[in-house]
Amino acid sequence: MSLLDLIAAADERGLAAAAVACLERCLPQPARGPAPDPLRPLWAACAEPRLWPARLAEARAALEPLADPGAPATALADPGAPAARVRDLLAAAPAERAGEALRAWANACSVLALEVHLGHDTTAPAAPDPVARCRAGDPAGAGPLLAGEAARQTAILEMLAAMDEDAPATAGLRQIRDVSTEGRRILRAASARRGRVRS
Repeated sequence: MSLLDLIAAADERGLAAAAVACLERCLPQPARGPAPDPLRPLWAACAEPRLWPARLAEARAALEPLADPGAPATALADPGAPAARVRDLLAAAPAERAGEALRAWANACSVLALEVHLGHDTTAPAAPDPVARCRAGDPAGAGPLLAGEAARQTAILEMLAAMDEDAPATAGLRQIRDVSTEGRRILRAASARRGRVRS
């Protein structure tokens, strides 16, 4: 199934977790070394809908220093100021973890993560509109970072879809976070290499 199909078929827990994972991968390394993930509060709300409004407010507040234009430059500041774009998407997140508004938000988070990866690919894509092509299931001609992110999003949505409906709400989310964390490591490494080349 393509990313578009998987998002269309995902349940609310899957949509929330996939979206938060996408946003988390776009965040820069904190300027002063390791720090708590600003989106960490949202993971519990992926498992428990009633926590969503409060945890969303926590995540928005935690992200403000990273997205502040006056804050020190971070590893992923270019292209497109990903932290600011994540902040904007959090501001647009639905107040309730439910409904078609959540699906539309998950779609937007998917697109952002793909666009950020595309922006850090060192080679120009060989195909027109590579993000749309990847979301439709055709990564041919996409750069390695973009194709890798499309494959990662697909794998995460497939893992979420395979979760047992009778399992505890938190089941599998740690595994999803592990996959997402590895993706974030890859993007940050690519960004660091790009920065060294520019300097």
